[in-house]
Amino acid sequence: MYQLLQIIDNLKTNDKFWVVFNTVDARSLLKDERKYFGYYPESRNIINALKNLLLAIKILIKERPDVIISCGAGIAPPFFLIAKLMKTHMIYIEPLDFIEKPSLTGKIIDKFKLFDLFLIQNKKQKRFFPKAKYWGSIL
Repeated sequence: MYQLLQIIDNLKTNDKFWVVFNTVDARSLLKDERKYFGYYPESRNIINALKNLLLAIKILIKERPDVIISCGAGIAPPFFLIAKLMKTHMIYIEPLDFIEKPSLTGKIIDKFKLFDLFLIQNKKQKRFFPKAKYWGSIL
């Protein structure tokens, strides 16, 4: 979320919303933002993955975003899947701390081509995602 806050603060738009987990950090950092809460734990939890898929349908039909950006949260695949069906642009940023092995979210996003732009923050990540573009660290 911190990485996305840095990116979003530099965009010239007030028309944004967040899909995050209901945590103290999220509530504090996004207190004045429009937000929806996803189901956690999402990683390797099929029930919550299905709940997040239904949530993605509901939110994306309501909000109709032009672009979706994710920094690696496991909630991304259901939203990116629905976004692809809706022909919404998708930007995925592989987390910086996944250097020795790729994130599960990154593997899913890559395998099913659920992105328009796939960014990596460390050149070593290129071995897992050859089609990704190196962007450098945003931390």
